[in-house]
Amino acid sequence: MAYSEQGAKGGNPVIFVHGYTDSHHSFDRNLPLLPRVHHVFALDLRGHGDSSKPNCCYTQRDFAADIVAFMDAKGLGRASLVGHSMGSFVVQQVALDYPRRVDKLVLIGSAPTVAGNPGAADLLSVVQTLEDPIAEDFVREFQASTFFRPMPESFLDTSVIESMKVPATVWKQALTGLIQEDHSERLANLWSRTLILYGDMDVFFSAEEEARLSALIPRSRLIVYPLTGHGTHVERPLDVTREIDQFLTSPE
Repeated sequence: MAYSEQGAKGGNPVIFVHGYTDSHHSFDRNLPLLPRVHHVFALDLRGHGDSSKPNCCYTQRDFAADIVAFMDAKGLGRASLVGHSMGSFVVQQVALDYPRRVDKLVLIGSAPTVAGNPGAADLLSVVQTLEDPIAEDFVREFQASTFFRPMPESFLDTSVIESMKVPATVWKQALTGLIQEDHSERLANLWSRTLILYGDMDVFFSAEEEARLSALIPRSRLIVYPLTGHGTHVERPLDVTREIDQFLTSPE
């Protein structure tokens, strides 16, 4: 697994997990703002970024097991997890399957489940037709569609480059796994303190889904950002990074 690392070695470990077809560069507008008291690892999930790209396996449970294996390799008994979009479902899975390994959770652009989501189903119907090499125009349109606020062109260019590293089979398998797996009935058993960050112009998930997610997770708090899209952390880097820092450093 490729990753970036920053902060004090003895600081509280925090692992950032990106969304569908993204990489650790998804957090380029956040990590420079995060105080160095946090020992941060930002991962490239399998099949993404500069991590290896095996022929399989790309379910939420596969990604979750990779994160725990990464923690084992780094000698991290516990860590807080920050996940965006697909990454938010992956970190939910880690907290459900490996509860003793998780301190706090931050879920950005999330929901109880992707199963039954019409937007995801429509996207899958298009993704299933993709072949390598994937057209840059398609990738750019997909990336741009996730933002409501204008993005720096340089950030969007990097996002496109990173998504184009992902083979067509990973686009297909990762989205299929995301849609088919539904752990929403287990969320009442998720006892990690959880911060949920949501943009009210999110094109994938509704305000009702965010409210349900917050209601299902016992120790959660929901913050809604107005006029903000699915890439909440990218569109409001100062606000979101400040909230994450305060949440991670606050006492129980």
